[in-house]
Amino acid sequence: MLLSEMALLRSFGENVRIYPLAKIIRPEVVSLGDNIMIDDFVFIDGGTSTEIGSYVHIGCRTFIVGGGELVMEGFTGLSGGVSVYTGGEDYSGRWLTNPTVPQPWRKPYRSHVIMRRHSLIGAGCTVLAGPDGIEIGEGASVGAMSLVKSDLEPWTVYAGIPARPIKKRDKNRMLELEEDLRRTLG
Repeated sequence: MLLSEMALLRSFGENVRIYPLAKIIRPEVVSLGDNIMIDDFVFIDGGTSTEIGSYVHIGCRTFIVGGGELVMEGFTGLSGGVSVYTGGEDYSGRWLTNPTVPQPWRKPYRSHVIMRRHSLIGAGCTVLAGPDGIEIGEGASVGAMSLVKSDLEPWTVYAGIPARPIKKRDKNRMLELEEDLRRTLG
């Protein structure tokens, strides 16, 4: 992303690297912290609001769409090929669907996906927020190719379709590493 394009963002911090083939639409609602890397072939629809904290990586071929709200707190990540949906439509058959159909013949919803500190989503996962949204708990991690469609508990490893808890993560070790990084780098 060119510096002139970055100026369109609501805000951005230091050491932000957005590769040239990444695409951000609605940049005026996107805020980026420090030490961020957004790879080529990432597509971000800023939706109603997109807030990305510090020390965040978004891997190639990741799509963030749906028109809702995304919050990625510090030390979070989306691996390559992740799809995050912050909104959707009623597919029950009671409404027409897709953005080319005008109201009142369709029933879209805008929701939210909140990734708490130290949470991460593995390669090829889908995060599908329903009308009530999704919160990925602090330190939660999701194994590759999983489907997340409900809230995830903190400091737990998940995998599967749908994602189910597998084991606990080492909270103390992660927080020690963060503290060491901050102490060392200032």
